[in-house]
Amino acid sequence: MFLNEKDRYINPYTDFGFKKLFGTELNKELLISFLNALLVGKENTITDVKYLNTERLGDLMVDRHSVFDVYCETADGSRFVVEMQKADQFYFKDRTVYYAATVIREQAPRGDWDYHLKDVYVISLLDFTFPKGEYPEDSFRHEVVLMDKEFKQVFYDKLTFIYLEMPKFTKTEDELETMFDKWMFAIKNLCYLLDRPKTLQEKVFTQLFDEAEIAKYTPAERWSYEDSMNAWRDNYNTNRTAYVRGEMSGTEKTKLEIAHRMKAEGFKVSEIAEITGLTEDEIQKL
Repeated sequence: MFLNEKDRYINPYTDFGFKKLFGTELNKELLISFLNALLVGKENTITDVKYLNTERLGDLMVDRHSVFDVYCETADGSRFVVEMQKADQFYFKDRTVYYAATVIREQAPRGDWDYHLKDVYVISLLDFTFPKGEYPEDSFRHEVVLMDKEFKQVFYDKLTFIYLEMPKFTKTEDELETMFDKWMFAIKNLCYLLDRPKTLQEKVFTQLFDEAEIAKYTPAERWSYEDSMNAWRDNYNTNRTAYVRGEMSGTEKTKLEIAHRMKAEGFKVSEIAEITGLTEDEIQKL
């Protein structure tokens, strides 16, 4: 095994980690708790979920198909697609709309139908941020619905996209107030923790930390996780290199501007110091 001996808990940003914690019948209480914490104004409305096939095939062999990280249905028929998106890409928002269209379309039964649809949610946890200026720097949660532009009223409330810019969530353990805060903190910091934080005392977090403990995994699970971690590391380093080269290529950029941006993106202070040439003390003061 090539896992770092200091690592106690799995990284939920990896495919294995995310699906292990949120995509299995054994751990569906974790998913239920997270969704209830996420749905502002609808807390504790989800009591159970049924996992659905994550691979959605088209009607014809030539049709494209979609593979979701987690796909489930609640007791009232609402459908949830939950994914961890590790890197920005062209037409990312288009892809989430395509996912929603797939889920909407498969609700149509054979024979007569009155077009009555159940709610559809596409929830994307992003290991990157949207382009600078698109949203305020202190805004990390974005809930998107169809809205009448002139009257600023919700036109259709059964289709919801929720985007979570994880690098922008910077609350410390002492600043956690809501269950949503706690889930965001747990997901973002889980793989860096050596012990369960005192703030996360709810029963559901007992299950989270128990299921995330690498030492309890079988050899096969550890190998699968290692493969997933290698893919995550490659992706992280590729994105970091592309980002830094893009930032450094602009001659109008100062080292302080670059360091400030990298810090907001979630880079480690040691990494920022190595790349920019600034001291860690200078970076800490930004």
